[in-house]
Amino acid sequence: MEVDRIICGDCLDVMKDMPDNSVDLVLTSPPYETLRDYQGYQFDFPCVADALYRVIKDGGVLVWIIKDKTVDGSESGNSFEQALYFKNICGFKIHDTMIYSKNGVNYPTPKRYYDTFEYMFVLTKGKIKTANLISDRQNFWVGSAGNSGTCRQQDGTKKQRAESFHKDVKTQGIRWNVWTYNTGFNLSSKEKIAFEHPAIFPEQLAFDHIRSWSNKGDLVLDPMCGSGTTCKMAKMLGRHYIGIEISEKYCEIARKRIEAAEQGITVNELEKGQKVLF
Repeated sequence: MEVDRIICGDCLDVMKDMPDNSVDLVLTSPPYETLRDYQGYQFDFPCVADALYRVIKDGGVLVWIIKDKTVDGSESGNSFEQALYFKNICGFKIHDTMIYSKNGVNYPTPKRYYDTFEYMFVLTKGKIKTANLISDRQNFWVGSAGNSGTCRQQDGTKKQRAESFHKDVKTQGIRWNVWTYNTGFNLSSKEKIAFEHPAIFPEQLAFDHIRSWSNKGDLVLDPMCGSGTTCKMAKMLGRHYIGIEISEKYCEIARKRIEAAEQGITVNELEKGQKVLF
């Protein structure tokens, strides 16, 4: 199977030629119903979900970033339906339901709180193989701290553990499962060309998931890769990648971004024939 490439085509057609149990990590953000115009393209969710389960390795991870649209005053619930399809029909485990929080909001309706997040369902095929958890959360209690070791019982009462324990509290702890990023022009990416796609996610978000759920040399797949953010960050982190995108326009954007990253230059410099390091 040839890797490190962007393939223009329908992801279902492309994945038919991919071997079973060949992908370590899938990181993707599918079309959000009709919230964005993806040049008129749609996707067949059940067939895509089934195909992803087949190509992901045992112990591999699927990160599915999704958001609901609001119809007639009600959120569609499509994100939950998809997560449950992955679990109940495909056979994935829901390893975590994470939140992608944004430091920026769309103009809200007058009867709702500001909408600032999307779901990130982290799904595993069997027992998870790789979890390089990021430790960058500042701990309030730094140094040495004792703990008497009580635990809550099923009836609500507390019970003392058999032995108390003492542990050192590190300066930084494992981050929580709500990740916040600055989003928007020149924030999600410094590359203007990336914003020719209507719904990119931050490069740092892709970077963080790839380093969390894969190792160097692993294969990362984005079956609806858009402007190529997942593939670009996989390349920068020493992973192999395959990006599939049905729009040739977006494929060309993705290829330019990856080529520029490989050379250590910006897309503008690439187009001008320059090779100046960042």
